[in-house]
Amino acid sequence: MPLSKIADQMEAVKVLGAGRFGKAASILAEMFQDKNYMNFISLAGPLVPGGLRTVIRDLVNEGHIHGIVTTGSNVTHDMLEALGHRHVVGSESADDSKLRKRGLSRIYDLYVTQKSIETLEKKTYQMLDSIPESQRRDISSYELLWEFGRRIHDDTSVVRTAQLRGTPIFCPGIYDSMLGLNLWTYSRLHPLVVNPLKDFSKLVDMTYERKKVGVLILGGGMPKHQVLIANTYRGGVDAAIQITLDRADGGGFSGAPLEEAISWGKIRTPTKLVTVLGDATVILPFLTVAALERIK
Repeated sequence: MPLSKIADQMEAVKVLGAGRFGKAASILAEMFQDKNYMNFISLAGPLVPGGLRTVIRDLVNEGHIHGIVTTGSNVTHDMLEALGHRHVVGSESADDSKLRKRGLSRIYDLYVTQKSIETLEKKTYQMLDSIPESQRRDISSYELLWEFGRRIHDDTSVVRTAQLRGTPIFCPGIYDSMLGLNLWTYSRLHPLVVNPLKDFSKLVDMTYERKKVGVLILGGGMPKHQVLIANTYRGGVDAAIQITLDRADGGGFSGAPLEEAISWGKIRTPTKLVTVLGDATVILPFLTVAALERIK
């Protein structure tokens, strides 16, 4: 059976995880098909090294996603791959002291090489040097990442593809990453100011460019909050899908149900929103295929 038909049957069940997955596929298909939607995706967690790099890149390239809000780490990992380095399959039970001696850093059961981090630092400095100083003195994260996209040559890169498609990548916590450390050390020697107010202005402006706004939220954290709070000025988003492993009962925003955001004016209506509990690296590929099959 095609995934879209399975999703139809899941939606008909209406309850538990199957019902939520089916509803999510229906909402996502509407977001992709209805040209009145401005669609954003927010990314938190190691989603790029966890296997979603190509899925995210293709959604941007095919025009289904118009804006990305992400952690600095996902941008970092995309650029590592773009520079020719690869993430290493590892083990969650590894001896971390031994990994450190071998020049490996662990993200649960995958590793990043210290060599790739060093390459990124050198390349970051080279790219920043080639950007005019006047531009570096007041630059948004999306403008900076577009400049990086012009200077890397990997067509499978999210950063590169976003630049070619004119899709902004907003990175409100860019300094909270290895790439961010490189930006900070560079700024100690040369003019560089990344202005988050310019990012937020662009993000808010985009919410008014079409009649509707749809958001696909992977994980939580700052990216989730940034994309939702930017929509308060227009009365909230029109459709929202959240895929998360976080719990709601701690009161943190990462695990908060989408319905809670209605009280803040971040979401307009409870009818087109759904939270799917699970690992986004598993769920998103199936959800994407189920949605795209519906609109072919």
